[in-house]
Amino acid sequence: MKNQLFLVVSLFFLINLKAQKGFVLKGDVSKVKEPITKVYLSYYFNGNSTEDSANVVNGKYELKGKLVEPILARLRAVYKVDTSLKVKRAISYKKDMASIFIENSLMSAKSVDSFSNITFLGSKTNLEYKKLKAYTKTISDKMEALSLAYNELYTKKDEAGMKKLDEDFDKLDVEMKAKQKEYVLTNLNSPIIMYAFGNYAGYTIDADEVEPTFLKLSKVVRETASGKEMAEKISTAKKIGIGKEAMNFTQNDTAGIPVSLASLRGKYVLIDFWASWCGPCRQENPNVVTAFGKYNTKGFTVLGVSLDQPNAKQKWMDAIHKDNLTWTHVSDLKYWKNEVAVLYGIQSIPQNFLIDPNGKIIAKDLRGEVLNNKLAEIFK
Repeated sequence: MKNQLFLVVSLFFLINLKAQKGFVLKGDVSKVKEPITKVYLSYYFNGNSTEDSANVVNGKYELKGKLVEPILARLRAVYKVDTSLKVKRAISYKKDMASIFIENSLMSAKSVDSFSNITFLGSKTNLEYKKLKAYTKTISDKMEALSLAYNELYTKKDEAGMKKLDEDFDKLDVEMKAKQKEYVLTNLNSPIIMYAFGNYAGYTIDADEVEPTFLKLSKVVRETASGKEMAEKISTAKKIGIGKEAMNFTQNDTAGIPVSLASLRGKYVLIDFWASWCGPCRQENPNVVTAFGKYNTKGFTVLGVSLDQPNAKQKWMDAIHKDNLTWTHVSDLKYWKNEVAVLYGIQSIPQNFLIDPNGKIIAKDLRGEVLNNKLAEIFK
């Protein structure tokens, strides 16, 4: 056990030492068939997104920066557009992108044929990332196949087929999380341990399930930036579990008038987190409209909390009118940093909480028939 702890401490000491120097990523795209003019590097860390870019000169590009700790990043290619072509050239999304685990070191990326066919050297964490991908490949391949099938059904507007695939997705998601947990418990010294743990914990964290596993990680890992961030997420998840009293909040409605959750006491309230730009949210809205129309006169209401972006109030209001959302809506137009969303630990939308007349959370993530069935049970 002492040797294991020494390895972990040594690993994160080296990470902190490297952080002082930063990283240099030297790329070569001279062998790519399509001419590339610029390469973007982007990553998301501790609630903030970072993007940088570099021009391609003689088939080469260079990106520099500093990281708090190793992180999964995305490289994206921008191609030279031949204006003489009458038909716009279409490039596969997969060929344009490359996901790599970067760290504070000297790294090199060489692409051949297509941008994504990349040989990436200089990052030990990326080697571990490749091992993790191989570890979960069987499930990932099934998910990708389902996504392709789902897109075809969506084009055909096959609602029944999409519903069946949603159920298959849910089963695979359970399998994937179990696989990620297995990796975490058998690779406690991995330099990407918190990345794998985040995949296992998911966007909607079950604190009772996740916290015991989190506490098995070394103290050194739990005190890294990503470790502390996860600890905060687990702490928030404990506050929004079934049976907990919903945390009160006040936010302005579309007319700028403050509305508090407490003002709706005495009714069953669905706190619905959504946004005008969120496709799945807009697809779910008709189900919420149906539920509201059926049970509104019986003591049920909806409080919409929008994660729309700054300066997008008109888009928010247009979506409300277009989707016929005739209940109360609030937002501070701070996108993912909406203060209510942060309070409730929202990491993905659509997401909702059903609150009883006494302010207790009695259900979460109710969509489609599940929402209707729950309300039918309440108002039978």
